[in-house]
Amino acid sequence: MGLSVVHGIVTSYGGTIIPESEPGKGTTFHVFFPRLEKKIPAEAETVSPILTGNECILFVDDEEAITHMGQQMLECLGYEVFARTSSIEALEVFRSQPDKFDLILTDQIMPNMTGENLAKKIMQIRPEIPIVLCTGFTETTTPEKARAMGFKELLLKPVIIRDLAEAIRRVLDRNPKEQMDK
Repeated sequence: MGLSVVHGIVTSYGGTIIPESEPGKGTTFHVFFPRLEKKIPAEAETVSPILTGNECILFVDDEEAITHMGQQMLECLGYEVFARTSSIEALEVFRSQPDKFDLILTDQIMPNMTGENLAKKIMQIRPEIPIVLCTGFTETTTPEKARAMGFKELLLKPVIIRDLAEAIRRVLDRNPKEQMDK
């Protein structure tokens, strides 16, 4: 996991990272999260299990660290994963075996071809394939805009494994008619 991903996660929870470095001795990162002032009710302590599956997912993100982390998270959830850092390569993999994949998970901003354009090309081959958009650009992308582009779900970076698992199951567990209607 890269420092930028860790920074995104820490700051999303209101925390901060303070680096401390000395030449010849190394670097230490102090990670601070805000203190929880109120007690958590006992019923909030019960956590439901994270949803899993065994379907085949094509995961696309141009950042190698995010691609590697995404693949690991998805494999931990039980999925078969084909991960690519190039949208062009991802399209070629999909074209070579369009019936192999149950879901596509793609970033939006990538060189050569955006996630939206990748989704359009994939849907020309298999219109019913569910595609989930994963982006860090929250100002320009809303769930409504994502649906208008043909995506079934929108995930915001940094992605939390529970949110990823739930979004995947929501999309995959819809029946094919719902896929086309939503």
